[in-house]
Amino acid sequence: MDDSTLRNGRILALDLGKRRIGLAISDELGITAQGLDTLQRTNLREDLAHLGNLITEKNAGLILMGNPIHMSGREGRQAEYTRDFAERLKEKTGLPLVYWDERLTSVEAGRVLRDSGISIEKRARAVDRLSAVILLASYLDSLSPFIEAERWPE
Repeated sequence: MDDSTLRNGRILALDLGKRRIGLAISDELGITAQGLDTLQRTNLREDLAHLGNLITEKNAGLILMGNPIHMSGREGRQAEYTRDFAERLKEKTGLPLVYWDERLTSVEAGRVLRDSGISIEKRARAVDRLSAVILLASYLDSLSPFIEAERWPE
C-alpha cells in the first residue's frame, strides 16, 4: 500500500454473502469504521449499480473485499465467487481493490451481538453489517503505522 491510498477518499468494506452484503465505510482520515445498511441482494447488475452509487455518494477511493478463505488458508468455492464479484465491481468503478482475510469476522460479530443481549432476530439482521465493520477495523489497524507517519512526518 502506498500513501496515495490514504489520500483517495474513504474505504468501503464489503462482506459478501449470497443473500446479503455487509457494508462499512471508513471516515475520511482512515481511522474509524462505521457500519452501513446491509444490502439485500437481488441480481448482479442491480447489486453492482447499488454499490457504484454508494461509492459515489460516500466518496470511496478503495474497495476492501472480505476474502473468505478456510481456516487452513486454502480458498474454496466462495472465495472464487467473491473474486469474480469483486473483479466485476472493480471493472465497473475503476477503483483499486484489496482482499482482506475475513476469517472469524462473522464468528466475532456473532459473539459481540450475543453478548449484547439483543434478540436472535435482530442479531441475524446485524451480523453482516458488524462483520464488515470488524473487517474494515482490522484493515485500518494494519494501516495505523502508515497513517501516523503521514500525519506526523519526521
